[in-house]
Amino acid sequence: MADEVLRDRRGNVEILTINRPEARNAINGAVSTAMSGIMDELAGDDDCWVVVITGSGDKAFSAGMDLKAFSSGEGGSIIGASGGFAGLTQRDFPKPIIAAVNGSALAGGFEIMLSCDLVVAADHATFGIPEAKRGLIAGAGGLVRMPKRLPMAVALELAMTGDAIDAERAHALGLVNKVVPAADLMVEAVGLAERIAANAPLAVRYSKSVMKRAADVPEAEGWKINAEAVGVVFSSADAMEGPIAFAEKRAPRWQGK
Repeated sequence: MADEVLRDRRGNVEILTINRPEARNAINGAVSTAMSGIMDELAGDDDCWVVVITGSGDKAFSAGMDLKAFSSGEGGSIIGASGGFAGLTQRDFPKPIIAAVNGSALAGGFEIMLSCDLVVAADHATFGIPEAKRGLIAGAGGLVRMPKRLPMAVALELAMTGDAIDAERAHALGLVNKVVPAADLMVEAVGLAERIAANAPLAVRYSKSVMKRAADVPEAEGWKINAEAVGVVFSSADAMEGPIAFAEKRAPRWQGK
């Protein structure tokens, strides 16, 4: 694998860094293909419980699609990899993903962020989909996910004006979980990942799955989804380990099953 995506494993947390700072971490074919392969691998890696995604440098999380690469014939590999654009935007990934937004997250970069479950942002980060300013629309999920993450009027404003918002407004709107000084970004993002990874991985994955699935169906159907998850999790080895560890006043030894 080339250096377009850097990897670092800390315990049960995998950190992925889009590594094209000279191009504002824009997504070319090599990045999309690499991310796709990594995410395919991590989905089945029993030792990976949480993923953190960030960008190199302090200017951009990602500027979105590399238009030069697209125009030179890399469109198929940029968009058509497993998981969609950047290997992420159409992926149903079972484990938590945290975006550590180290700068501007615009266009496809914003859509990558929207593909993540939680967001920690540097205080100078900006967010937006400027495609309408260029005669385009956000095609990698922004128009689908924004109305689920933001009030409709705000989502429409961002899509139709193409204007960006800063980290503080994104936080006030609930789009971002936490805004921190740039120097503290990775400490805070990895710390959040480690707090999640301290919990039973099966319980974490099913908590994510139930909420994501139940959000799009009537409540009666949501209860069915919930019951299925309860049946699996409550009969798991980890469900037995948690109370035993509590009674024995020790840290639980999770198996993820």
